[in-house]
Amino acid sequence: MEFAKVNVEVRLGTGKGGARKVRAAGKVPGVIYGRKSEPLAVTFDEKELLTSLDKEKRRNTVLKLAIAKGDGKPGEEVTAMVREAQLHPLSRRLEHVDFLRVDLDADVHVTVPLLLTGKAIGLQDGGQLHQSLHTVPVAAKPAAIPSKIEVDVTALGIGDALHVSDLKLPAGVRVLLDARDALASVVAPKAEKVEEAAAAPVEGAVPAEGAAAAGGAAPAAGGAAAPAAGAKKEGGKEEKKGK
Repeated sequence: MEFAKVNVEVRLGTGKGGARKVRAAGKVPGVIYGRKSEPLAVTFDEKELLTSLDKEKRRNTVLKLAIAKGDGKPGEEVTAMVREAQLHPLSRRLEHVDFLRVDLDADVHVTVPLLLTGKAIGLQDGGQLHQSLHTVPVAAKPAAIPSKIEVDVTALGIGDALHVSDLKLPAGVRVLLDARDALASVVAPKAEKVEEAAAAPVEGAVPAEGAAAAGGAAPAAGGAAAPAAGAKKEGGKEEKKGK
């Protein structure tokens, strides 16, 4: 199988100072690691790398890195993938890339987009489709990594769900999740709203018995307040304690 080729050069200067010099020269610093090999600092052309990436697989693209030594002589070629890319927060240009060496005969762990297809029948009854996961971690040989995983939600009614066990995966691909994990479900939003409304306090509602403030009941509209606890009445008048 043919893989896109990217030319890289061995980078002698390391650290922040060396990286700044590389960027000032219009290149991007990076490092190649993995497969029990010593990390190798390199530089490369940003445009060459970006045009080499598959438009769907993006960083899951398998690359052939042609390593040129500092003396200009061609070095080895390694099969690798983009493991991590750092972008400038404003310009969104590449600032640093980590390349992972891969073995075409060994599984690698990557994340693949999950795409829901079809229209769930539960939507016709007022249900709402919830997608629990938008990407799924998978293990596969580099050449077998899918660009995406699709799952049809047409048969989902209200209260139904799709799980990892329902996925139909390409040969040689396995999902690194529990088979019982939910991927998508259809819920009834009307029932949720009724429950929320029942739990919410009603404005202006009369407090329940025993909820009145301590020290006596609130006065009735237009009337006097009830006498405080311990007050005595004589001759139809209140006599306060201590008098």
